[in-house]
Amino acid sequence: MIHARGLARTFRKRKQEVHAVVGVDLDVAEGEIVGFLGPNGAGKTTTLRMLTTLLEPTAGTATVAGCDLRVDPVGVRRRIGYVSQSGSTAPEARAGEEVVDHARLYGMSTAEAVERGQRLFGELDLDGLWERQPKAMSGGQRRRLDIAMGLIHQPGLVFLDEPTTGLDPQARANLWQHIRALREERGTTVFLTTHYLDEADALCDRILVIDHGSIVAEGTPDELKSQVGGDVLTVTVERPEQAPQVAELIGRLPGAEPAQLLGDRVVGRVPHGGRALVELVRALDAAGVVVSGIESRRPSLDDVFLGLTGRSLRESGAAGPAAPAPEVAVR
Repeated sequence: MIHARGLARTFRKRKQEVHAVVGVDLDVAEGEIVGFLGPNGAGKTTTLRMLTTLLEPTAGTATVAGCDLRVDPVGVRRRIGYVSQSGSTAPEARAGEEVVDHARLYGMSTAEAVERGQRLFGELDLDGLWERQPKAMSGGQRRRLDIAMGLIHQPGLVFLDEPTTGLDPQARANLWQHIRALREERGTTVFLTTHYLDEADALCDRILVIDHGSIVAEGTPDELKSQVGGDVLTVTVERPEQAPQVAELIGRLPGAEPAQLLGDRVVGRVPHGGRALVELVRALDAAGVVVSGIESRRPSLDDVFLGLTGRSLRESGAAGPAAPAPEVAVR
């Protein structure tokens, strides 16, 4: 459904070249749910914009939904759905009118658009909201309305950009069910970006991790987590200046890897977390280090992300603002 090789984008900003994406290779098979992860500034949004024809690549090739990205961008747009992070509904319009107007842009008749739209409203738990204005809907309802607009023309591939940002846990869990149903009931291929690792773990068949403009890892959630050896020790110190001392103590544990400093947290990996935890508590007490928390656990996707990028995705910010548009594109 997506086949990209050497996809790149270079900007010129203040007389300097900025290499936002430097040669992305990726494949997405029909019927997959693929998560695209990366810290702010890693090239995630730029890659998404290129794949959805919103930004022309500087180099590389890609086929999206059976159409060449460069040769037939209009064909790509006809075959994909795109749900942006910010949404696309007008607050004062009626929900049904928004969906019908969107469908008309794809050449559908009003009658067909109404029939499809009302069916989608039923599938997405929006019954009874056809006449309601988006400004009077909950956050979860507005996101499901955005998805209805992205699906009205029955695309085989839909791009979801941070679909659950800003939603409460119940609304997020509800939207997860609908995203799964896109594939299970409609056969839709889903390519989603997210800053929530539990979301990627729960929804995605495969995950792609991008950093510094390149794909640095890919695989199923379990495959990626298996790359993190041992258990994870996390120590939260009350006095941040003692964090380097904690890192040194973790490094002395049998089989330990060098620990990483994340503000008031120190994170390290050891072969046997339970046994190492007892030894570490004794060492911290003897050294007079005051801690506010300490734990040992099995690796998570956040640990994978930390190992790959040196950053915690949770600390990258949940969907920070997009980088300002550069002045001139370098072709």
